[in-house]
Amino acid sequence: MRLAQCIPAVIVAAMGASVLPAAADQSIPDQYPASLLYQKPVEVIPHVWSAIGATAPSTYENAGHNNNLSFIVTGEGVVVVNGGGSYGLAKALHTEIGAITDEPVVLVINENGQGHAMLGNSYWSEQGVAILAHEDAAEEFEERGYDLLDSAKSRLKDRADQTDVALPTETFEDAKTIDLGRFRIEVLHLGPAHSPGDIQVWLPEEKLVIAGDMAFHERLPPIFDETDTAGWIETWNGPFEGLGAVYVIPGHGHPTNMAQIRRYTRDYLVDLREKIAAVIENGEGLAQAYYVDQSAYAHLDTFEELATRNAGRVFEAMEWE
Repeated sequence: MRLAQCIPAVIVAAMGASVLPAAADQSIPDQYPASLLYQKPVEVIPHVWSAIGATAPSTYENAGHNNNLSFIVTGEGVVVVNGGGSYGLAKALHTEIGAITDEPVVLVINENGQGHAMLGNSYWSEQGVAILAHEDAAEEFEERGYDLLDSAKSRLKDRADQTDVALPTETFEDAKTIDLGRFRIEVLHLGPAHSPGDIQVWLPEEKLVIAGDMAFHERLPPIFDETDTAGWIETWNGPFEGLGAVYVIPGHGHPTNMAQIRRYTRDYLVDLREKIAAVIENGEGLAQAYYVDQSAYAHLDTFEELATRNAGRVFEAMEWE
């Protein structure tokens, strides 16, 4: 039985297990053929659900659902975390929500300015739902939204039908607290991380964080040209660890615990930066940086696609630090 079908295993893991079973599989194109969603939503803790996306790159086969689409059933309305990567994905998620609760969706939170977080806004906007994002994510999407849309249409073809660019209706700078029904929901921008405007959704009473792209554990973290790896580590070591989360829904991959995501995100970044620093100190160049030893992470999905690229981008950034 896969971890997504066995939520008690998630809870046990989050309560203290240090290593989870290898649940991700980049080779499986679709685990829920009845829907555009890659997997059917699962209840992580009471009233908090997540549709876990593929740990592979976005493809036609997985309909671009390669991140986690979560939602909180508050008792006074549903809060969705991530707009989704297309109009169709957002609609499919809404259908699943309707099968679980009669409560209306009252808010969508975009975890960053990437296409898989925001392109589904076009559906939610059509439903009249408020959409919240960090101001940097909103600016990023405003500048790059149509490029992201063109890329999605090229990959997803008919599965991107009706998708358009719809901006958030509200932005924030540092934090926004939402008291709704049975939940206090804190939407936080803790500092630099994976991409501009990365946010975390923190449920303080439940000790659960929907971490977004702050945290990875079943696929290799991607490093973009704009990624500040030093800032990411600093944000992690300070305010993110300071939350004291017990349960973690990462941006990609199954729900888990802090030990697991620390091992495969923060520790990966530290290890890669140390190895690139040694390359620079030895007077070597980009050609050597590409091939630093990352074999400890070779079992993670997207390793083949990202490892060399990550090393090159970290080298180019660290040359100027």
